[in-house]
Amino acid sequence: MKYLFAYTIPIAAIIGIYLGGLYTFSAFAYAFVLIPLIELLLPSQDVNPHKPQYNNTQNLVFDILLYLNVPIVYGSLLYSLFKLSISSITTIETVGIILSLGVVLGSNGINVAHELGHRPRMFEKILSKILLLPSFYTHFFIEHNHGHHLHVATPEDPSTAKLNQNLYQFWIQSVAGTYMKAWKIQRKLNKDNNISTFNFKNDMLYFMIIQLLYLVALYFSFGLTITVYAILAGIVGLLLLETINYIEHYGLLRNKLPSGRYERVTEQHSWNSNHTIGRIVLYELTRHSDHHFKSQKKYQTLTNHATSPQLPYGYPTSMVLAFFPPLWFKIMNKRLTQKVLTA
Repeated sequence: MKYLFAYTIPIAAIIGIYLGGLYTFSAFAYAFVLIPLIELLLPSQDVNPHKPQYNNTQNLVFDILLYLNVPIVYGSLLYSLFKLSISSITTIETVGIILSLGVVLGSNGINVAHELGHRPRMFEKILSKILLLPSFYTHFFIEHNHGHHLHVATPEDPSTAKLNQNLYQFWIQSVAGTYMKAWKIQRKLNKDNNISTFNFKNDMLYFMIIQLLYLVALYFSFGLTITVYAILAGIVGLLLLETINYIEHYGLLRNKLPSGRYERVTEQHSWNSNHTIGRIVLYELTRHSDHHFKSQKKYQTLTNHATSPQLPYGYPTSMVLAFFPPLWFKIMNKRLTQKVLTA
């Protein structure tokens, strides 16, 4: 039940927005100030449980903890937009609410959507798409599963950051690149299945229509100004996702074989972190090396590999460092050099 701790981010957001004033920044400050400070004090835990296996009842509990994020995310969204619609709200409070809501959309929205998007059941795939909607990142469902996992740690992957590429350059590369690649993947799927572009089995077209309807619903419910605020919060959420993508694969590349193909993806092609708080609030996303090694594993069974490249800090702390490129390069480039020398 330690994963209940993942709900502390939306709880911090709701309490802060309710209190108003500078408290509206609560979720943002909690995620990027308090958690990094706690992680600096707590040791990382690289010990794995011996062959973690769970019975059906236990697995259902782990799944329900994910499903509950749907009402939590949309409840947070509606409450935030309601507070933003109050005429007496100040500019500072507006900024705080947008940032805190964006953190919720990224951590409990896109992050959980990522986990559910790998599941085989249609019900869970639908929940994944629902959680991606408020961040306007539904195309992630296609590109991540059919593109990123295939091309990770290669120049063909827009979600892999190059050596000495700063975060802000990467945002442009990844946001634009993943969207264009999603369409490229969709066109190939259409061709393989003999489906025209204007067909509801064309997921990219379907996503465009659903996202447009979502914006229309916001406009008629809250008006233009609040709709713009919702868009800004969604952008915060998607940029947090891309910041995580940045730290997950920064500078790591797979070798090209004589055949022209790349070596298979292993546990050495993603940065891993065993820092406890980041692991729990992000549903073990920080054990990303194992996720790419065996993408069908559920979050509660992901393990640490001794051969995986290790981040010096947890994901929240690493995200903060990434916002300061000179500092990030100074810390991470040294680790990349050491990895190459020991390979």
